[in-house]
Amino acid sequence: MISIHKDLSLDQFANVLLHHEQVGLAAETVEVAKESFSFLKSFIENKIIYGINTGFGPMAQYRIQEADRIQLQYNLIRSHASGTGDLLPPAIVKAAMLTRLCNLSKGKSGVHISVLELLQEFINRDITPVIFAHGGVGASGDLVQLAHLALTLIGEGEVIYQEQRRPTSEVFTELGLRPIAVEIREGISLINGTSVMTGAGMVNYFHAKQLLSWSVKLSSIMNELVKAHDDHYSNTLNEVKKHQGQQDIAAMMRAHLADSKLIRKREEDLYSGNNLEEIFKDKVQEYYSLRCVPQILGPILETIEQVGVILENEVNSVSDNPIISVEDQNVYHGGNFHGDYISLEMDKLKLAITRLTMLSERQLNYLMNAKINEILPPFVNMGKLGFNFGMQGAQFTATSTTAENQTLSNSMYVHSIPNNNDNQDIVSMGTNAAVITHKVIVNAYEVLAIQLISIAQAIDILSYQELVSSPTKELYEAIRNIIPAFSEDKPLYTAIQSVKDYLMKQDAS
Repeated sequence: MISIHKDLSLDQFANVLLHHEQVGLAAETVEVAKESFSFLKSFIENKIIYGINTGFGPMAQYRIQEADRIQLQYNLIRSHASGTGDLLPPAIVKAAMLTRLCNLSKGKSGVHISVLELLQEFINRDITPVIFAHGGVGASGDLVQLAHLALTLIGEGEVIYQEQRRPTSEVFTELGLRPIAVEIREGISLINGTSVMTGAGMVNYFHAKQLLSWSVKLSSIMNELVKAHDDHYSNTLNEVKKHQGQQDIAAMMRAHLADSKLIRKREEDLYSGNNLEEIFKDKVQEYYSLRCVPQILGPILETIEQVGVILENEVNSVSDNPIISVEDQNVYHGGNFHGDYISLEMDKLKLAITRLTMLSERQLNYLMNAKINEILPPFVNMGKLGFNFGMQGAQFTATSTTAENQTLSNSMYVHSIPNNNDNQDIVSMGTNAAVITHKVIVNAYEVLAIQLISIAQAIDILSYQELVSSPTKELYEAIRNIIPAFSEDKPLYTAIQSVKDYLMKQDAS
C-alpha cells in the first residue's frame, strides 16, 4: 500500500495508476488535515475569505451570509458540472483523483477529512467519475472537469463502476459509501486546481516513456534489416556531442543490437581496401531516418524527462486558492491554480511525440519503397506483385495519422482567451493541452503498430529470423503470435488494433 504522506514519487504514482496498488492515508496526513480544517473554522470569524463568505470569480465582491455558506459550495459544484465532449479515459480520471488527493493531503486547503477518505475509496475501488474532455481553460484550475469529480463526491452525477456507467447514488448505496461532509470550503477546494491536467499529464508521461522505448527498438531493427554499419550509434561518435539524451539513445541501440548477426563494421567492409568499383554497390551511409536516430530521439528523451520533473512537482504542490497556513495562522490569496507549467510541458511533449511519429512514418516509408531500400518488394508484399497489395493500404493510415499529429501539435499554451467577465484575463489552456497530447500519443501508437507489422513481414521476406538480435527475435515472435505472416490480402484493421493494444499494455513505469 502507498501511504499518502509527504511527496509522492513518479514510481509510486505509477504503482497506483498502472499496477493498481492501494493508497492509504498516513496518520500524520490525517492529523494535518484535521488541524487545517479546525484552524480555518475558527479563523474565518469576522474576516472576508474568498469562496467562503464571498461569491466566486468576478462575483467575489458580493458577501455571502453565514446561513448560505454551505449551500454556496453545493451551488458552485452543481453549476460548474457543465462539461461536454468525450469522456476522459478511466486512467486519466484515476490519475486526477490521485493528484487531487496528494494536493489536499498537504493540509493547505482546510477541507473536512471526509474528502480525503472518500477520494481514497474511489481510487482503491476503481470508481471512475464521469468527467468530460471539454470544459477547462486551465486558469482557476480545471474548474469544470473537477466539478464533475466533486459532483460524485457529494453523491450526485454519474460514475463508471465495473465498466458500467451508473448514477453515483446507486453505487454509493451498493457499496455502503457516504457523500463528503460539506462544512466550509469543500466545493471550491475540490474544483480549484490543476489536478485533471496534471493527471492527464502523468498518463501522457508514462505512455511517452513507453513510446520512446518502442521507437528505439523499432529503429534498431530497421538498422538490422538494412545491415547497417555500427558506427553511427557507437560511443565514440556520440560522446563528442555533449547531449546526454543522444548518448543514452545510442547506448540503448548498442544494447539492443549487441548480438545481431546482421550489423556490419565499417572497418571490415568499406575500410578493407577491397572496394575498387567506381560506383559502390552498398550504401556508404544510410538515410537519416536510420543513421540519425540518436540525434532525433535524444532531445525527445530529454523532453520526456523534463516533463516528468515538472509533473512530479505539480503532483506534490498545492494548487488551491486561497492557501491555508496553520504555521502562520493566516490565509493567503493568490493564483496557484494557474496551469502554465503543465500547459507548456504538454505542448513540448506533444511536439516530441509528433516528431517520434514522423520518424516512424519515414522508416515505414523506407520499408514500403523498393526503390529506396532495394532489398524488399513494394509494400513488403509477400504475395503476387500487382495482384496483391501487402501493407499498401495500411501505409495510407500511418501517413494520415502522422499528418493529424502534426496539426494537433499546434500550441495551446499561446492560445489564451479571456473569459469569466475578464476576471480570468489570461489562462493556460493546460487541460486542453494535456487532452490533445493524449490524442497525439494514441495516434503515435497506431503508426508504430503499422510499422511493427511491416517489420515482421520484412523479416520473413528476408529470412532473417535467426540472424536478428535476441531482443528483435523476441519482439518478432510476439507480433507473429498476434498476426501470422500473410501473403493473401485481408482486412488489417483488427491486426493493427491488436498490435496497438499490445504496445500500449506494456509496463511503462
